[in-house]
Amino acid sequence: MAVPYAEFARNELDDLPLDRAVLAAFADSVRPDDAGLVAELGCGPGRVTAHLRNLGLNIFGVDLSPVMIDLAREAYPDLRFEVGSMDALDLADGALAGIVSWYSLIHTPPQEIPSYFDEFRRVLAPGGYLLLGFFESEGGPVVEFDHKVAPAYRWPIDELAGLAHAAEFTEVGRMLREPREGERHRRGHLLMRGTL
Repeated sequence: MAVPYAEFARNELDDLPLDRAVLAAFADSVRPDDAGLVAELGCGPGRVTAHLRNLGLNIFGVDLSPVMIDLAREAYPDLRFEVGSMDALDLADGALAGIVSWYSLIHTPPQEIPSYFDEFRRVLAPGGYLLLGFFESEGGPVVEFDHKVAPAYRWPIDELAGLAHAAEFTEVGRMLREPREGERHRRGHLLMRGTL
């Protein structure tokens, strides 16, 4: 599914002004600190990594799929991409100024989410920023749905924010976007900050 997904998603941000605004808010939050390195975890074919680089961030991408990483390297040869798992990162404690998980945690079974947040907290510098993009459950409970790449989950925004808070992240802001034509689900975005 990697090649068709990469082609499908290549220019999707062009038509998503609210999503671009959330990414810009994240970049604006991280940049003033000039705190260094940012990672997109679950970067897929690299389009969001490249977008954030164009917004001035020192960013690299990590994905579990070697095929996705090959596609990202081919499309953006000037950027760094690595094969790796979001819950076991080859990074020192506090190595990152920011983390973006843009529709990548959606494939994680709910019971495993706390361990991912713990790993994000470990590699994020004190006061660093975390941006989550996900499918929101529109007032319902966590629910599994059929995604083009792999099974995925829709989350109530308050519940996901609560799990992040339990891992010592503080909410900075949130945005919900209703589905556009051709989309099935509401989109949720959470901007969080690690405790200082």
